[in-house]
Amino acid sequence: MSDNEFVNEAIERLEWNDAKVEATPQSKARAVTRRVALGGGAGAVAAFMLAPAAQALAASSSSVFGTGKKYHFVFVNHVTTNPFFTPTISGIQDACNLLGCSYQWTGSETSNVAQMVTAFNTAIAGNADGIAIPLIDPKAFNAPTAKALAKGIPVLSYNADEPTNGRLAYIGQDLFVSGQDMGQRIKSLVPSGNVALFIATPGSANIQPRINGAESVLKGSATKYTVTATGAALPQELSTIESFWQGHTSYKGLFAVDGGSTQAVFQTIQKYNLRGKGVKGGGYDLTPITQQLLAAGEGDFTIDQQPYLQGFLPTLELFLYHASDRLSGIADVDTGLKFLDKTTVKPYNSTKSRYEGTSSKVGVTNS
Repeated sequence: MSDNEFVNEAIERLEWNDAKVEATPQSKARAVTRRVALGGGAGAVAAFMLAPAAQALAASSSSVFGTGKKYHFVFVNHVTTNPFFTPTISGIQDACNLLGCSYQWTGSETSNVAQMVTAFNTAIAGNADGIAIPLIDPKAFNAPTAKALAKGIPVLSYNADEPTNGRLAYIGQDLFVSGQDMGQRIKSLVPSGNVALFIATPGSANIQPRINGAESVLKGSATKYTVTATGAALPQELSTIESFWQGHTSYKGLFAVDGGSTQAVFQTIQKYNLRGKGVKGGGYDLTPITQQLLAAGEGDFTIDQQPYLQGFLPTLELFLYHASDRLSGIADVDTGLKFLDKTTVKPYNSTKSRYEGTSSKVGVTNS
């Protein structure tokens, strides 16, 4: 008997046995898990882990966590349409499907703090079961956070943090430390000479600590640096960096602390053939263009901070906070720092997944 025949017979036996048992969400979820394990491979996963299976798993959360309530969480964001947060949204969706929750993605498209505060207050007025927000301003979100907590609404920060805010926990990268690591990498690539550091929105707490960390390493060294603001929109970032290069062609390196500026750095390096002139380049985050250009050798590194986890983990923590009656669930989580280069970025280009924002389908597929 072939492996496929064996699997098919096993699945038929499971279906016959399951038919004799009263159907419940728990029994359906258990059956799905067993059949996927037997079937194996992307085909079996795709067949069994679609909407009906996800609904069965979510329905069974009451037997696992002791609550059947469908909580609603609000994620306020500073650049709601930025492709960096596509996997973050996927992480929220996957956690909600798993736990039977719902969510809203709201905020500002242009890092407008006033718009974010309005969205925050709207979530409070709407009695959200939890709120997650990047604390990109050191003071603007303090009052809404206090108001939400006083009303019994848990507040978490993700992607950017302000420790003096009353939020319960932070899920994201240690931004200052990552900037220090980047500074060390820059010094190794350009031991002496001028380099440019680009930042989309100076002062924004999701990226300013990175610049601060890099500067703390580069100050006083033979690697001289200039900091330039590029703006929050991708087209503006690209035009700003191109213009900078045209006026500073003696520079030995171009580096950025945000995803949009990093993509623009690599595009500028490619457009002006700067690798042939010995110019180094690097930055943060993974967009499809950044990944492709890095793999093509149009830069030296980019830093992955796992944006999927910045959506999945806050959702999980907010859910557990309620399910445990505030006894558990809240924890600071460092989502990490991983340097990727021309070689190590290849798997990101050869696969597609929700984890990196390159696919809307479940699982990881070869592209």
